[in-house]
Amino acid sequence: MASHYEAPIRKPLVLGEKSYHDVTVDVAAPVEGKANRAWWIVFGISLAAFLWGVGCIIYTISTGIGVWGLNPTVNWAWDITNFVWWVGIGHAGTLISAVLLLFRQKWRMAINRSAEAMTIFSVIQAGLFPIIHMGRPWLAYWVLPIPNQFGSLWVNFNSPLLWDVFAISTYLSVSLVFWWTGLLPDFAMIRDRAITPFTKRVYSILSFGWSGRAKDWQRFEEVSLVLAGLATPLVLSVHTIVSFDFATSVIPGWHTTIFPPYFVAGAIFSGFAMVQTLLIIMRKVSHLEDYITIQHIELMNIVIMITGSIVGVAYITELFIAWYSGVEYEQYAFLNRATGPYWWAYWAMMTCNVFSPQFMWFKKLRTSIMFSFFISIVVNIGMWFERFVIIVTSLHRDYLPSSWTMFSPTFVDIGIFIGTIGFFFVLFLLYARTFPVIAQAEVKSILKGSGEGYKRLRAEHGDDVKHYTMPEGVASAPAPAKESSSEEDHSEKIQDLLSGIGSFDPETQTADDLKLISGVGPKMEEKLHQLGIYTFEQVSKMTDKEYDLLDSILDEFPGRAKRDDWAGQANKLKNNS
Repeated sequence: MASHYEAPIRKPLVLGEKSYHDVTVDVAAPVEGKANRAWWIVFGISLAAFLWGVGCIIYTISTGIGVWGLNPTVNWAWDITNFVWWVGIGHAGTLISAVLLLFRQKWRMAINRSAEAMTIFSVIQAGLFPIIHMGRPWLAYWVLPIPNQFGSLWVNFNSPLLWDVFAISTYLSVSLVFWWTGLLPDFAMIRDRAITPFTKRVYSILSFGWSGRAKDWQRFEEVSLVLAGLATPLVLSVHTIVSFDFATSVIPGWHTTIFPPYFVAGAIFSGFAMVQTLLIIMRKVSHLEDYITIQHIELMNIVIMITGSIVGVAYITELFIAWYSGVEYEQYAFLNRATGPYWWAYWAMMTCNVFSPQFMWFKKLRTSIMFSFFISIVVNIGMWFERFVIIVTSLHRDYLPSSWTMFSPTFVDIGIFIGTIGFFFVLFLLYARTFPVIAQAEVKSILKGSGEGYKRLRAEHGDDVKHYTMPEGVASAPAPAKESSSEEDHSEKIQDLLSGIGSFDPETQTADDLKLISGVGPKMEEKLHQLGIYTFEQVSKMTDKEYDLLDSILDEFPGRAKRDDWAGQANKLKNNS
């Protein structure tokens, strides 16, 4: 039999004395509970930004794209900058899920679900910009090679702009299927825990009849690997194709062969930074600190540091090639970026993308939550400036000095961009309230190898301990020293519970049928009887304190009694009897 030994440097990926049931409850809590005040505030701000963006889009389509800050020289600007930025952000989700799955990296399992969702929502935002830029979005179907009423209007397959359409639509469809496939076990978990018939029906449809049989899991793993294999080349191809929009031109600063790998590295860089931003927010708001740990944040920071360094090398290579080429137009393009009218954008890009990630060499900084959050935002600002510098500074000084001009965005440009940010967060916030944000089945699969409680058992009892059958009480006990007094603690909690709701006297009182309360079945009724709860009168006196005591005693479906309002139901049943 192979040894279960793990080097001590391996830190636990799941903190706390978690059992399988604890994982289920923690993952389901954001979906089953009510949204808190902070969620509603952020959602309201995001929705307002989205509606402002919708208004700007309607104004653009009804008036024409002349309302943007474009001019004959700078005919690509804010819109294409935002398009490339959003496509780049969408890359990390597939990379985290697909590539790290193929490499069997356990640390992906707590963060891949949110990264995949971010991919879907980012690509949706990116797809909006080319459609709006057409000026006549109702003719968007012209990019498809289909017969039409005007005769044979065949698309130009030599155009990188057309490659964008196919690359992004393929990327979106494969990412969507990959994301949804991973969600099936979690939808089934929510379905099985559902209280209302409507919720159970909705999640039954979403779970596609998942039953948890061995055959289901076998197919699930096979499909996941196939989709990961398909999605991995897409990570490279999509942003490579986006880079061809620029690299196939003859404009100084664009006409360079380094663009494909440079764009891919930049996309992964910005995508990981956005995932980091969302994870740090979500782990706090959804109380997932035990699953999205400091180690996850640190590993993400290491990837950001590495990809930031690659991007820095690409910047230096561009400057060297411009000098080495001897082409005065190329040399001027890069000199103009650094010292021309848009010098502030160039140096903002260099500061945010090259210098700021280097702080992650220091362990104290890359394990700091606040510093990681700050750097993740700085990196995304820097990557937006990178796209702006590439597009605008290369166009505003072309071959004819008589055509030189400046670009400045209008309120419509800014409004549409802010609208897409609002739309992104609206989608992400709704996702966090309706879909499980952590792949609970995958986290459970690593619990016995990377869970803090199981690691502690092996440390105490040796490497040969049968840690795959965790002793009763270990999962819920804070420490081994307290196990001896667990029975006393249990009896004290029962006494506290009965002191609040009253005790049952069989000589003077008659037991009620507690199964009439929604959420109480035969087994639950038996457990309530063991605690001394027999009547509607007792249940009707339950308050938050008694609900919490009941949850801690039974350790089964925490929060159900409060959600179902057992006290309110019992009060009605008591009055009707």
